[in-house]
Amino acid sequence: MEPMTPISCPTTPRWNQDRPFLTGRFHQETRASSRFDDSKRFTPDSSSNSGVDQAIGCYDTPVQELIVIDDLLSAMVGIEGRYISIKRFHGKEESIAFQVDPSMDLALQELAKRIFPLCECFLLIDQFVESSSQFKNGLVNHAFAAALRALLLDYQAMVAQLEHQFRLGRLSLQGLWFYCQPMMGSMRALAAVIHQASAKNFVGSAVLNLLQSQAKAMAGDNSVRSLLEKMTECASNAYLSILERWVYEGIIDDPYGEFFIAENRLLKKESLSQDSTAKYWSQRYSLKETIPGFLANIAATILTTGKYLNVMRECGHNVQVPISERSKLTIFGSNHHYLECIKAAHEFASKELVSLIKDKYDLIGRLRSIKHYLLLDQGDFLVHFMDIARDELNKKVHGISVEKLQSLLDLALRTTAAAADPRHEDLTCCVDRASLLTTLGMHKDSDSNSIEDPVSITGLETFSLSYKVQWPLSIVISKKALSKYQLIFRFLFHCKHVERQLCGAWQIHQGIRSMNSNGTAIRRSSLLCRSMLKFISSLLHYLTFEVLEPNWHVMHDRLQSTKSVDEVIQHHDFFLDKCLRGCLLLLPDVLKKMEKLKSVCLQYAAATQWLISSSIDINSQSHSQKTMIRDATVTESIFNFEREFNSELQSLGPVLSKGSQAEPYLTHLSQWILGVSKE
Repeated sequence: MEPMTPISCPTTPRWNQDRPFLTGRFHQETRASSRFDDSKRFTPDSSSNSGVDQAIGCYDTPVQELIVIDDLLSAMVGIEGRYISIKRFHGKEESIAFQVDPSMDLALQELAKRIFPLCECFLLIDQFVESSSQFKNGLVNHAFAAALRALLLDYQAMVAQLEHQFRLGRLSLQGLWFYCQPMMGSMRALAAVIHQASAKNFVGSAVLNLLQSQAKAMAGDNSVRSLLEKMTECASNAYLSILERWVYEGIIDDPYGEFFIAENRLLKKESLSQDSTAKYWSQRYSLKETIPGFLANIAATILTTGKYLNVMRECGHNVQVPISERSKLTIFGSNHHYLECIKAAHEFASKELVSLIKDKYDLIGRLRSIKHYLLLDQGDFLVHFMDIARDELNKKVHGISVEKLQSLLDLALRTTAAAADPRHEDLTCCVDRASLLTTLGMHKDSDSNSIEDPVSITGLETFSLSYKVQWPLSIVISKKALSKYQLIFRFLFHCKHVERQLCGAWQIHQGIRSMNSNGTAIRRSSLLCRSMLKFISSLLHYLTFEVLEPNWHVMHDRLQSTKSVDEVIQHHDFFLDKCLRGCLLLLPDVLKKMEKLKSVCLQYAAATQWLISSSIDINSQSHSQKTMIRDATVTESIFNFEREFNSELQSLGPVLSKGSQAEPYLTHLSQWILGVSKE
């Protein structure tokens, strides 16, 4: 039973087995046992049997030599003679050996045995040619077998010439040995390659690597090395044809799965907008483990060249390397012409695809649009949205209507400056089910200092924006990249919410400035509100002008000079990763402190209305015992908020100072935090 192969291929026709005379093994298969297994066959008494050959020892030495030459000429093309037989050994590895009539003259036996390796090599090569020509063995083996078949034709022509000389009486056994020697080294080298390839079932790249390594190993024998290099070149032609279609057209034409680039057809381009790991670009086409040695150093370039062409074809742009720039790939030659051809094709594909996504699909414009909305570069629409969606966002996560939020978002976009942006329709809203810390894997239920109870989380902590990105821009702005944008947006959005709440509290304080509040709790509350507002405003200033804007301009400048889509992806991912770290989202200790400080600010802002109104009532009433108790309660509440805020702020200073050793950009934020804590 033939082994199963991962690639569907035609089966070998049945008549190829039913008609053994079509193959080189008929002479072995039709003779189940060696003709010399019966030792009695060579006894002198056997000569009396009619129709049976006498033992060769019965003849004189000159006659024996003629018989041996005749048998050797047959053995050299894999056919048994009268006194030379073929013996097959079965075991882990099948082998073939030639045997002679033991009654033969010893000197003739020794000469004959010197030629037997050539005969055995011929049989091995001939059998390999037959078996490797089956469909399942792939194009490389087919091409290798065709080259071997051509070599065997030359070999058989040499045997025919020797036989002609023998018929003319001009060939002795010594002469036969002399004429066989030039072919001996080449046949042995090929037989060694074939034996290893057959034993390990090599196909495709493995066969080419084996041939190349054997050619290098034969550096001291020019004729054998040249032959093996010729075999490598012939075997690689079919492989290079597959390579040509890939680097010139972006198509894998690999019927037997031999090419070193694998295609995962299960991954579709649509997955880029759904798969948070962005597997499509890295795993749709990937390198296999077995790569031809002569392509190993340029395999990554070959992979990306075809990927670029494939992307353009899926965009409806049937772009191919111009015919004028194409060249037949050959692996031999001192100038390594095939490397130059591959590099030229890569440069062409890179240039075309970068031009396509930059010019036609306006990548920079898309990134700028995402920056406006998800990085809050233009916040007028957000202010309006937070005003009209306040009630919905204040609900618990499970009670929020995403459809209502979307309609409110559309209204905010249409009634602000964002309406002038044609891409604002690609903006959508979404609500996560977990807090930012939980999403980042920093929130543990067992943590006694947990900031938020998951049950109490509202839309303000989980609201986010998303952005519709179409192919081929989804290669760069994938679901994975959008997830990073959303993490930054959620942090910025919540900071904006805290700032708005504190601004509301500050307006309340400003509304009672005309009152004589010196020495009252109102004065202390006003100072605390100012400190909190300075904290959150400076944090937003740091995030926006010291992290997002500088990194954006660096990425923008780099994208102007990129030469490949992989460079575009690299610069974009680097920008996002740097922004995530700069926005403290990859620093658990710092982020938890920031979330705690924001929580204190929100609690204070929520209590401000009660604190102020209570203080006003106290000032307007007489100093009764009940009034004094209430005044003490209000004052104590403000003191508690102040104490907690200052404590968290002071504890944040050392955390930032420690982190600034590994993250230098925290130095400015650390200095500012220490400055606020001293007020």
